[in-house]
Amino acid sequence: MRVVIQKVKKASVAVEDENISAIKNGLLVLVGIENEDNTDDIDYLVKKTTQLRVFDDENGIMNLSVKDVDGDIIVVSQFTLQASTKKGNRPSYIRAARPEFSIPMYEKFVAQMELALGKKVGTGKFGAMMNVALVNDGPVTIIIDSKQKEF
Repeated sequence: MRVVIQKVKKASVAVEDENISAIKNGLLVLVGIENEDNTDDIDYLVKKTTQLRVFDDENGIMNLSVKDVDGDIIVVSQFTLQASTKKGNRPSYIRAARPEFSIPMYEKFVAQMELALGKKVGTGKFGAMMNVALVNDGPVTIIIDSKQKEF
């Protein structure tokens, strides 16, 4: 499972020109699910995301988490995060999980994120063409792959 975490001043998700999620200060989290993922991957990434210290403290040092600043989160499923560009110029998505596996995993990820954050998390619409808008704060963008844990 891979996530791209972006610290945002604001973010929104629209489907067919209708806004379905919007936040101000917080994180936009894009998540890509592969067939080998399990609940351990979800637990690891939810903990890392909600405890990641990317928000400024009173001294202007990135020392606070999204929970510390009472920020919000939007989670958007994005199968293209599992793209392989090893051969040729056309990405292969063979590692991306099929919907029958990835939808329940995505829903578990969102539920775990809400539990860890202690409030509702915004979402995209699984499988839909979405317009995701954001104002990246910093910019701060962090990529975490649960299969490549760094200690």
